[in-house]
Amino acid sequence: MTQETEAAEEGNKILSSVENGIGRLTFNNPQRRNAMSLEMWQTTSRTLEAFDKDHEVRVIILSGAGGKAFVSGADISKFESERSGVEQTLLYNEVTAETSRVLQGCSKPTIAMIRGFCMGGGLAISLCCDLRFCTSESVFGLPAAKLGVGYGFEGIRRLLEITSPAYAREICFTGRRFNAEEAKQMQLVNRILPDSEIEAFVEENATMIADNAPLTIGSLKQIFIELAKNPIDRDPERCKPFIEQCFSSEDYIEGRKAFLEKRKAKFKGR
Repeated sequence: MTQETEAAEEGNKILSSVENGIGRLTFNNPQRRNAMSLEMWQTTSRTLEAFDKDHEVRVIILSGAGGKAFVSGADISKFESERSGVEQTLLYNEVTAETSRVLQGCSKPTIAMIRGFCMGGGLAISLCCDLRFCTSESVFGLPAAKLGVGYGFEGIRRLLEITSPAYAREICFTGRRFNAEEAKQMQLVNRILPDSEIEAFVEENATMIADNAPLTIGSLKQIFIELAKNPIDRDPERCKPFIEQCFSSEDYIEGRKAFLEKRKAKFKGR
């Protein structure tokens, strides 16, 4: 396989589309249970940034192709070429950390639709999303301790924002796999759905979000982003312009009119 062919194939491993206000990002490496290469991480960041800038996108769904995995972690077959030395490992960690920052900092609500394996980097990606829905057959885990790799500070901090310190230690120290019910108990997911129902459920929720007032959703997202920061770094003043924009918008007028006229509001994001 030539370098050009390999690069082209890597580029097809992250699929994206926009329809009816919903941006969709699909991890498309089903032969390896959607395991992530360096290029896939980089393409994920670029795709999310494009969605964030696209005014047509009001909510983003992340999912895995093939129905067997959301993301099963790092592509171990790429370790020799991407993570064999200290410098390569530092670059890889920097890229994955940047993807997490982009996802957490996205101004649009994000939904992880999880089927099957959600391991390692896949779990990290899902935890950076605002909402996480999984099937009853889904499997979760953070097997860093079983692979001898170091796990970043920010990843553990995010885990502790989602679950308790006791559960976080159990997840990290054992490196074992957890089923969907355990993940729900640990608050790693919002809801568990039968496989036959999850797509319709996620679509319904995404459409509900997309139909809401974009400026209100955006202001709420900014507040959540600010609250996720270390207390010393939080500044409520950063959120005020987003809140004030809601009250000076055409959508605020439309929302009131629609309520009084007992009809569904048609928001334009301005």
